[in-house]
Amino acid sequence: MRVDIISIFPEYFAPLEVSLIGKARERGILDVRLHQLRDRAHDVHRTVDDTPYGGGPGMVMKPGPWGEAIDAVLAEEPDARPRMIVPTPSGVPFTQRLAMEYAAEPWLLFTPARYEGIDSRVTAEYGARLRVDEVSIGDYVLAGGEVAVLVMIEAVGRLLPGVLGNARSAVDDSFAPGAMENLLEGPVYTKPPEWRGHEVPEVLLSGHHGRIARWRRDEALRRTAVNRPELLTLFGPGGLDRRDREVLAEPGLTASGLTASGQVASGPAVSGPAASGPAASDRVASGQADDPVPGPARDPAGGPATEPVPAESVRAADPVPDHGPEVDPVPDHASGSSGSAAGPGKPTS
Repeated sequence: MRVDIISIFPEYFAPLEVSLIGKARERGILDVRLHQLRDRAHDVHRTVDDTPYGGGPGMVMKPGPWGEAIDAVLAEEPDARPRMIVPTPSGVPFTQRLAMEYAAEPWLLFTPARYEGIDSRVTAEYGARLRVDEVSIGDYVLAGGEVAVLVMIEAVGRLLPGVLGNARSAVDDSFAPGAMENLLEGPVYTKPPEWRGHEVPEVLLSGHHGRIARWRRDEALRRTAVNRPELLTLFGPGGLDRRDREVLAEPGLTASGLTASGQVASGPAVSGPAASGPAASDRVASGQADDPVPGPARDPAGGPATEPVPAESVRAADPVPDHGPEVDPVPDHASGSSGSAAGPGKPTS
């Protein structure tokens, strides 16, 4: 996979040289190319931003430098077209399903911005020629889109064939389409079997594959009910088996988007963060398909019909997580602008 990143801070992407992503680059699985946006600014100060039309605080990134930078990237492979990803808090949510869709692309182009974002004519111009997605990594605002790009590249890169030591690790991830869709992964353990008085659950030492698979699903259901109860409302009528409903009917879990009888409530969860997401028309307008990756069948209400975990299923051991070093914050451009958003600018109102 080829990945191009245009930024005023290309040095921000040093973490892509370490850990699994760094190894993927060394092996030629991932080809990351960085481009300095200021190289496309032609005044003495290499200016890439200006005041917004209509007034208001902050600065907006100019279309001229962005247009030249994107054109230069496209000219390197005139017979191919990348998928362009614009990080912005006003975009569609970045999910595991979307990460899987991006992992199937041969070429991604990221355009992280600073300040109040990129002049909207840039996405209009390239949206007519490329598939352009405006994507958000969460409901918060950052100083710039570089962090969001790092998040997305790591999530996408680890899904590429040959990057993970054990390919099944990605299959059993939280949110992964299939048995784990709309569920959080439960607790995990490794050696020794006892540590400071805390013992590994006996079932995990039993060697009984069916019981282990069932225990893992039960724990995933409990964790989801406590930490992300709104996800449970995404299950359709056939999405939970009898044992699932028994677990979710346990005391303390009945206020997590299910009725006291263990049925999925039709409305949003009554506790925990409120479920949110763009309307279908917004997803289409931003270039994101509703169901880009083959996954479990969906019922008419839109929820994934998760099949019960088969007794024979076994989860392979995950590799030890490998985390790159922390990177010191990069100073923002001293243009007198206010803080900028997680991506190409914070939403304005």
